[in-house]
Amino acid sequence: MTSTALLAGLRAEVRGREESVVREWAGVVEWAAGNVVRGSEGAATIHDGFVDTGLPIAGEGAPLVSEFALMELIAVLGRSPDGGRVYVGRVLECAWRLPQVYASVVAGRLAPWRAERIAEATRPLCPEAAAFVDRQLFNATGVGWAQLERLIAEAVIRFDPERYEAERAAASDHRYVEVGAPDTNGLVSIDGLLDAADGADLDDAISRRATLLGRLGNEASLDVRRSQALGDLARNDLTLDLGPDAAPARRAVLNLHITDTTLAGSNPVGRWDQTPISAEQIREWLAQPCMSVLVRPVIDVAGHVPVTAYEIPDRHRQQVELRDHTCRFPYCTRPAMRCDLDHARPHNRGGPTCPCNLVPLCRRHHRAKTHSTWRYQVTQIGTYVWRSPSGFRFEVNHRGTHQHDRADDADDPEPGVYRQQPDTH
Repeated sequence: MTSTALLAGLRAEVRGREESVVREWAGVVEWAAGNVVRGSEGAATIHDGFVDTGLPIAGEGAPLVSEFALMELIAVLGRSPDGGRVYVGRVLECAWRLPQVYASVVAGRLAPWRAERIAEATRPLCPEAAAFVDRQLFNATGVGWAQLERLIAEAVIRFDPERYEAERAAASDHRYVEVGAPDTNGLVSIDGLLDAADGADLDDAISRRATLLGRLGNEASLDVRRSQALGDLARNDLTLDLGPDAAPARRAVLNLHITDTTLAGSNPVGRWDQTPISAEQIREWLAQPCMSVLVRPVIDVAGHVPVTAYEIPDRHRQQVELRDHTCRFPYCTRPAMRCDLDHARPHNRGGPTCPCNLVPLCRRHHRAKTHSTWRYQVTQIGTYVWRSPSGFRFEVNHRGTHQHDRADDADDPEPGVYRQQPDTH
């Protein structure tokens, strides 16, 4: 059996297994509709170990089902009592509170186990927040877990801000830095949990000093130089005159998208890179002593400003990072800021150095595109269709990775050729 045939057979087995699970889900939903109880008395609730939490097995708005009837269903499904009620709760969460996700499962676009993971994350949310997440996942085929966590965080900030601020305050109380005892080699381990902005400042300071050490002739590895840099920062602090003018200023770069809802105060969600954060968190950061703020103009992520050189200007890199966020290889989640920028159409074959022709690829997948028969097309700006060495196709866009059914050589132009030319005017 050829590799292509073997892989096609494995894909068919996966789909067959998922179709069986979908039929099981449909049966569970039909069972739930016939075993609804009207009040909390007699309703099935979550067990946490040996403790009954009293929380319904699915979120607010999903039906309450009979405790005793659920026992029978779980036995028929061949699941453990606790694991079975969690499983049934996730199915109900999808069917009643996440209709878009459930429709994707029924249509075969979303694997049931992925939908279960989404349901697990949305169960604690209020109905409005769950509906918001569901709307964002109308085509949830390729959603990554980091993307899902950001959506959940944004939903809580939007629709349950008091809960978000309470959880953020509670989490902040767990910040710490601990320096361990020296080992026999005279080394210590450092562990900590920091405010995100403080952590970014620390990482940036360490990176700058480690780079400087290398330029000054330090031949140690980057990891070793980073550890030395942290020691240097500590020693410098011990010699500082901590007067009112001595503290270095924090430098914040804000990429702002302001709408009428933002100006009206009805949308409390801000963003740091891709991460949703509350307006209150932003206010705390900006209120830090000696904070300086640099506000840059809005970047049009769909703009076209080509240059003639092969080298990529910083403004182009920032535009591509804001547009694509991660490596554009199927299922890869490496941040775009840590990726190479690939000329989709090679520069030496007429490809412009323009954001419309630049694609973030991590070093591993850049090598795969360059040195193997993996190839991709830019079907429209921000959307890429990859073809694997055996002919399997994957579409990658801002909503994740989506597998295509076709696995052949038809309509397969050379790498980087646009099916739809971008508007460069």
